[in-house]
Amino acid sequence: MTARAEQRVRHRRRVTRRRAVIGGATALGITGAAIVTTAMLSSAGAASAWPTATGKQAVSSTIKVSGTYDGGNKEFYGSGALGGDSQDEGQDPVFQLADGAVLKNVIIGTPAADGVHCLGSCTIQNVWWTDVGEDAATFKGKSSSSVYTVYGGGAKNGADKVLQFNGAGKLVVTKFQVANSGKLVRSCGNCSTQYQRTVIINDVDVTAPMNSIVGINSNYGDTAALRKVRIHGDSSKKIKTCVRFKGNNTGAEPTEVGTGPDGTSCKFTASDLTYQ
Repeated sequence: MTARAEQRVRHRRRVTRRRAVIGGATALGITGAAIVTTAMLSSAGAASAWPTATGKQAVSSTIKVSGTYDGGNKEFYGSGALGGDSQDEGQDPVFQLADGAVLKNVIIGTPAADGVHCLGSCTIQNVWWTDVGEDAATFKGKSSSSVYTVYGGGAKNGADKVLQFNGAGKLVVTKFQVANSGKLVRSCGNCSTQYQRTVIINDVDVTAPMNSIVGINSNYGDTAALRKVRIHGDSSKKIKTCVRFKGNNTGAEPTEVGTGPDGTSCKFTASDLTYQ
C-alpha cells in the first residue's frame, strides 16, 4: 500500500470513530452542544490525576460569570461571608454562572460555601472540589431546554449531595470522579417548584464510601441513564446505583420508592457498571 493510501485509510478510521461516538451520544439522549462535549472525550479506563493548584485566591463575595472564566487551575476558597463549609441551606456560591456561561480549570478549596450555581444552561469543565461544602454545584435553570454539562473534574468529601439538580432540563455528567460523598447527583426531592428532569451519567469514577450514585423523582417523570460507571472499593456492592423517590413541593422529606434499573426511570443494565 502506498503512503497516500495509508493516509486515506487512517482518515477513514478517525471519521468512523467520531461518528460512532456521536451515534452513541445520540442514543443516550445527548444532543446539540452536549454532543460536541461528549465527542471530545476519549474512553477513560481510570480516573485522571487531581491537578496541583497554580496559586490560591480568597473569595469574599460571589464571582459572577458570563461568557467563559478560565481559572488556570488556581484554587479558590471562601472567606468572610463565604467562609462556611457546613451543610446549612441557603449559602451563597463561590461562582455564579449566567445562562450559557462556562467555568473551567478551577479548584475550589475549603471553605467551599455552596460551590457553583448555574442559573441556566452552563458548562463546568475540569472543576475540582477538594472538600465539598453545602453542595459542589447547583443547577437552577427554569427552562426545559436547559442543558447543564459537567465535563471532567471531580469532588471529594461531600457529606450529602455533590451535584444538586433543582431546576428544569438535562444534566450531563461525563468523565467526572467522586469519592467519599453522599450522592453524586440528586434531583431536588422537595423544592417548592418541581420539574421533570433528565440525568445522564457517562464515563465516571465513583469511589467508596458513597451512599448512592443518583437519586431522582419518578413521580415527576425524572429519568437517569448510567453508562460506563466504574465503582471503586465497593466489592460488596453497598453503594446504591439509581434511587427512585416520590418527591413533593411541600418541603416534606421525600419517600424512597425503589432502587436499581427499572427500564423507565432508571435506565441502565448491570453491564453499564464495573466494580474495580
